[in-house]
Amino acid sequence: MEQVFEKQLMQAAHAVEEQVDAELNRLEKLSENDIEKMRAQRLESLKQDHKKRQEYIANGHGEYDELPTEKELFDITKKSERIVCHFYRDSTMRCKIVDKHLEILARKHIETKFVKLNVDRAPFITERLHIKTLPTIALLIDNIVKDKIIGFTDLGNHDDFSTETLEWRLGKGGAIDYKGDLSSPPDENPKKKTINLFGKKPKTIRNGNNYDDDDDDADDADDN
Repeated sequence: MEQVFEKQLMQAAHAVEEQVDAELNRLEKLSENDIEKMRAQRLESLKQDHKKRQEYIANGHGEYDELPTEKELFDITKKSERIVCHFYRDSTMRCKIVDKHLEILARKHIETKFVKLNVDRAPFITERLHIKTLPTIALLIDNIVKDKIIGFTDLGNHDDFSTETLEWRLGKGGAIDYKGDLSSPPDENPKKKTINLFGKKPKTIRNGNNYDDDDDDADDADDN
């Protein structure tokens, strides 16, 4: 068994070496004009990236903003291609957990607009999107709700999920440019995480829609 493993390792190393040699040979054959053309293309790409970044900043990207009413959500869909909208209520503790993570991700993923909207101020859209459980995170792409993260079921079904796990889930929904492996969530060692963002011991949620007393069902949002 050990010999088979060593053979496979040597074959992999040999394949990598061949790829490196092929790339070196290609670079050696490049003329000065080719190199100059590559440099110009790279410079143009950097300019476009900078221009796009400035557009994002001008549209309020890079911050995690609270929307005063649902009208503002319709307004920002005209300016931002990708939006992460957290539907929340102040009395829901798990919404505060989501806030902490989204504040971090908003600064990291400037390509996406991150906002939060109180369900009590958004009766129309809350009903239209069938939001029944809080927190709910809606992923909007080109003015269409492509995906929703309902509760913490997709995040490990416990309160102490990592920011990286939420980042992975947003990437899986296409809401951000995710650089990692989308086939599975980031590895987490539960033994390392003994407290959550609020210094409390982690809770496991037996059912993604059955929260503790500090969490709400959004059904009563329209009654307020």
